[in-house]
Amino acid sequence: MALNQTKASRDAEFLDKLQDYYADHRVIPSYSVLATLWGLSAKSWVSECVKRFEEAGYLDWTPDRQLKPGKRFFERRLAAAPVQAGLPQSADSAYDFVSSLDEMLVRVPSKTVLVRVKGDSMIEAGIHEGDHLVVEKQPHANVGEIVVAIVDNEFTVKYLEREKGTYVLRPANKAFPVIRPKGRLEIFGVVAGLARRTR
Repeated sequence: MALNQTKASRDAEFLDKLQDYYADHRVIPSYSVLATLWGLSAKSWVSECVKRFEEAGYLDWTPDRQLKPGKRFFERRLAAAPVQAGLPQSADSAYDFVSSLDEMLVRVPSKTVLVRVKGDSMIEAGIHEGDHLVVEKQPHANVGEIVVAIVDNEFTVKYLEREKGTYVLRPANKAFPVIRPKGRLEIFGVVAGLARRTR
């Protein structure tokens, strides 16, 4: 049992190093580079580790037998306990299960796109310039939803509202006016989430 726990611990360490390497170089390295990366002296140990990662779905092979990320390679650990936005509570560094950002944010991959935000008309909704919106492409939306719309052949992100029986686009910043389209208002999609780097 202790041996299996040690192997699992080392594999988690090796996977972390491999994911960091991939983030820097966008390629899965050769066995010789993996040996250096993981601090292994025997190619057979590298081969065994690669096989375990392949069986677990973290690595896969291209048709010309080059290693590539598997379907689970981009999964990330999810903390077991949520973080409090109010009063502090005891910290828990345990991890519950592994989840990918796609799994959390994307329902239908074929209908989902990322849209980068420009401007600050939605800052009171927590949407800032440079954010990437997760948008589910669809031609309709409910009143009150945040949508990406096309007005006069230009994209904009706003709340969809009704005013005197007509659809309007309301910003989340008092410095910007409500958009009352004179021509056609086309819904490109509904905002389902966003991604932002904070540093």
